[in-house]
Amino acid sequence: MIRRAFGPAARPGWPQFALAFGLGALGALGQAPWSLWPLALLGLGGLIWLYRNAATAPKAAWTGWAGGAGYFAIALFWLVEPFLVDIARHGWMAPFALFFMAGGLALLWAVAFGVAHRIGGLIALVAMWTGMEMLRSVLFTGFPWATVGHIWSDHPILQLAALGGTPLLTLLTLTIAAGPSIRKPLVGLGVSLAILGAGWVYGAQILSTHAAQQTDKTVRLVQPNAAQHLKWDPEHVGRFLQRAVDLTAAPADAPPDLIVWPETSVPYPLNDAPTVLEAISKSAGGQPVIVGGNDRMEDGWRNTLVLLGPEGQRMQTYHKHHLVPFGEYIPFGEALGKLGIRGMASRDGGGFSKGPGPKLIDLPGIGPALPLICYELIFPRDLRGLPRSNLLLQITNDAWFGNISGPYQHLAQARLRAVEQGLPVVRAANTGISAVIDPWGRITAQTKLNEAAVLDADLPAPASATLYSTLYDWPMRGLLVVLLIWRIAVRRRVSIDPVARQG
Repeated sequence: MIRRAFGPAARPGWPQFALAFGLGALGALGQAPWSLWPLALLGLGGLIWLYRNAATAPKAAWTGWAGGAGYFAIALFWLVEPFLVDIARHGWMAPFALFFMAGGLALLWAVAFGVAHRIGGLIALVAMWTGMEMLRSVLFTGFPWATVGHIWSDHPILQLAALGGTPLLTLLTLTIAAGPSIRKPLVGLGVSLAILGAGWVYGAQILSTHAAQQTDKTVRLVQPNAAQHLKWDPEHVGRFLQRAVDLTAAPADAPPDLIVWPETSVPYPLNDAPTVLEAISKSAGGQPVIVGGNDRMEDGWRNTLVLLGPEGQRMQTYHKHHLVPFGEYIPFGEALGKLGIRGMASRDGGGFSKGPGPKLIDLPGIGPALPLICYELIFPRDLRGLPRSNLLLQITNDAWFGNISGPYQHLAQARLRAVEQGLPVVRAANTGISAVIDPWGRITAQTKLNEAAVLDADLPAPASATLYSTLYDWPMRGLLVVLLIWRIAVRRRVSIDPVARQG
């Protein structure tokens, strides 16, 4: 069986393999910063057409793998950037990281295509493909980055995320892409255009009838723009810290109600630097300040967010709990450590310890906020199980992500979380893009990438709880199961009923 699945006869020819790879790469152009959704639909639709014409399930699976490899190679190309920060130590890993990540994630697409071909029909493919995209948000701690549904992050259709989150957007996207591959292509194209138009009109209507409601509170976002390759250099540490202090103290029309520094913006252990924290509070004129740094704990270092009071005292603390594999900790660390593979973002390469889990912090005069450090924001499941907050507060260091696509894709996911939860997002990023986002995903204020800046903005008011924030992925999971059971039942009926087979 394995030989049949992986042997030469099971694989499509090289021209078809290359075509699938290219179509997958085309599909990735719907992601930020390109946001070329027509090209994305063309690429995804082309893959569905190849699936439709695959003679066997193994050939369909290989087509899915090739398409996924092309898609993720483009969408996640920024993954090489962290390895180039310290190129002498980590540079050799860059091509392997992209190759294995793209190839590994593409296996999920291969499963979707292969299993769907066994079941039969385009509905099976759309359901399986959506299910595999959902699975990668939890598999091996999860990595739901550049999900197919993210192509709508800058378009009105994004508003559908309030109903069903990213899974609904993914299902909708693949349904639209599949239309022209039905037996009557023109009819299918018409149905696809109708679905696209309905989603677009619905989103535009939501945006036009829900103007952003501002509170009477203002926030100041500090963007020190510390280049990652210099960030921890002893000759530059003091300069970057002083830059952040100066930006904090910059004149304002009125004192901001909250000042937010980015992730790891304090270069010294937070629990060993009371003088530094006091100086930061002094520069803020006694206003509340959120800072990011590291805490030295009994179980190791922790990536930490702290709310400072008027005298620099620590009023509230949050420790990051969803750590980045191979960045903040190394799976199978002892074995891989012997090979010289250590966490890039961790102190001394030794890895971080995870915090106890999600928690709310109370911001004076603003109310409860859900703190998120860096890529914790990309996981909708981490936003569940707590009382509803007034905002999502993200601090991040996107300098790791380079300049091409990573920072833009991270910002796009912040917009998606805002719509899903019906909450504003306040994000401070070391090198950008710092932004304030309203509950409908509109950016009300933002900085530019790779510029030292301070951003003063009004804080948007939260909207009502959304359907998705209440029910999470469960309705979509149920829908996918029903679709697959129905398709399997239809296939069984056709296979045992000669009359149905003839029809």
